[in-house]
Amino acid sequence: MRSTAAVIILCASAFAPSIAEAQSWPTRPVRLISPFAPGGGADITSRALAQKLSTSLGQQVVVENRGGAGGMIGVDMAAKAPADGYTMVLGTIGPIAINPSLYKKMTYDPMRDLVPVSRAANALNVLVVHPSLPAKNVKEMIAIAKARPGQMNYGSSGPGATDHLAGELFNVLAGVKMVHVPYKGGAPAMLDLVAGNVQVVFSTVSTAVAAMDSKRVRPLAMTGNQRFQLMPDLPTVAEAGLKGFEVNNWYGVFMPAGTSKEIVAKLNAEIVKALAAPDVKKRLIESGIVATSSSPEGFTAYVKAESAKWAKVINDAGITVE
Repeated sequence: MRSTAAVIILCASAFAPSIAEAQSWPTRPVRLISPFAPGGGADITSRALAQKLSTSLGQQVVVENRGGAGGMIGVDMAAKAPADGYTMVLGTIGPIAINPSLYKKMTYDPMRDLVPVSRAANALNVLVVHPSLPAKNVKEMIAIAKARPGQMNYGSSGPGATDHLAGELFNVLAGVKMVHVPYKGGAPAMLDLVAGNVQVVFSTVSTAVAAMDSKRVRPLAMTGNQRFQLMPDLPTVAEAGLKGFEVNNWYGVFMPAGTSKEIVAKLNAEIVKALAAPDVKKRLIESGIVATSSSPEGFTAYVKAESAKWAKVINDAGITVE
């Protein structure tokens, strides 16, 4: 009996530090890695979250932009960070669900090295072109691309990012060959579109909105399965004539694998509250981003489903990245 009691006490004491740690966490600033350049949708979402979480957690949440390699540099940093609750990353569909099927070798495994905390947002994407391209709709753009094989360039936020895959899917479904030009984020790609150095970008609305408002780029269609409530007259690509085309974007918060379940649960609760705040929802929707959240378990299931979906698309389309 004594030995049994000792085992019970030992087991209870083993769990005590993590529970106590979660109750007191955080006791110092927390780093939120945004794996893309400043100014894009991931950066906007990261900063909206960080501002709310800094207040609710009682410690500053510091956004650290680590762009490059389609978001993989920033995600890799988080995957290799200590699992102490003081590093999180705003993972996106590209480096989390797409790239594992695109690259033969990666420095991290999203499902092994990270723990999903909560979905954060859906960033609406829009197909925009430079005004010099004489296309007023998707069908006209396809006709021009077919007449100029290999001469139409499209910019993206990096290899394997959603806007890259959108362009490749467009190529396959439309039977055209646009040339991919990668950048270190959506904002740099948009700058080169405005300058006329590329003709097409499948951009987040948040990145493209200023250029659209000033008529420096022309929107043709939304890339997802629904129209944007602030631009109700703009059709989806599928509605505009390219059947089967659907590319939805999403962001979510992850922490290094091994982070205590108690900390993950506590952070999840605060993220859910932050994303439900009217001012956050308004701030995001004005940038073309729809706030959304989930439980850690729900987000894990969603990531697995998205990974399987894009693995099939990549395989069927024959898309590879060295």
